Amino acid sequence: MNTTPKGARLGKGLAALMGEAAAGIPAATSQVRMAAIDLLEPNPFQPRLSMSESNLEELADSIRAQGILQPILVRPHPSEPDRFEIVAGERRWRAAGLAGLHEVPVYERVMTDAEAAAAALVENLQREDLNPIDEAEGLQRLVKEFGFTHETMGNAVGKSRAHISNMLRLLQLPPPVQASVREGELSYGHARALISHPDPVNAAQKVIARGLSVRQTESLLTREASHKPRRQRRAQTPELEGIEKQIADALGLGVKIMASDAGGGQISIQFTNWDQLEDVRRRLVPQTD
Repeated sequence: MNTTPKGARLGKGLAALMGEAAAGIPAATSQVRMAAIDLLEPNPFQPRLSMSESNLEELADSIRAQGILQPILVRPHPSEPDRFEIVAGERRWRAAGLAGLHEVPVYERVMTDAEAAAAALVENLQREDLNPIDEAEGLQRLVKEFGFTHETMGNAVGKSRAHISNMLRLLQLPPPVQASVREGELSYGHARALISHPDPVNAAQKVIARGLSVRQTESLLTREASHKPRRQRRAQTPELEGIEKQIADALGLGVKIMASDAGGGQISIQFTNWDQLEDVRRRLVPQTD
């Protein structure tokens, strides 16, 4: 059982993203104070786009009985003096309102937009119930807007570069399929299997209608692919799958090996931005003075 305080875990994640000095989230009770609930507002970088009303009501009941046990991390509002933006703890703030509280415990830190975005994502990932699409969009925002690398983000949340890349690949799915993942009709495993399908929307509808497991989904997609004439097919042998995984882990990108009956084939590498392509080029092309 993990007895590490949540604030400490959050601090470690931010340290991986921004360095130890930037991640020194205050934990001492002397730094905690009460703030009027209406002076706080949500973090504009909050990756969680929806919050369960039933879960908020349960948390509100707990707050009525025991109060707020974990203070809310806030930063000064960038444009409105005496107001604050929530960095971590929006669920507690919303539930406190439902519970009828007028004040909530907070600790205040001056944070940049990049730090606030990173903190919000790390906190939500450590809750382990952030849906895969919200997680992917949060990661993409850190990459595009703040220049974080896949390796840095992976260190922060305890995941490999390959995992970060696979999460970002989910955003290649059509909006209807992303919506089904966000709503919980499809899991992360389902979504990963559907990425390579030529018609993921139609395939997703079949998966949902039939209530297929991830393994059944993979089998369905394999059967459908085998019915189409192809000169090359996805590697299925354990040896080739192992090689595919090794290359993917080394590059931190999605990799597919297509093998032909004649013994040849091709390797494809998926990238989502030019920085990733440049990283592959540096690895494969000798540098000259």
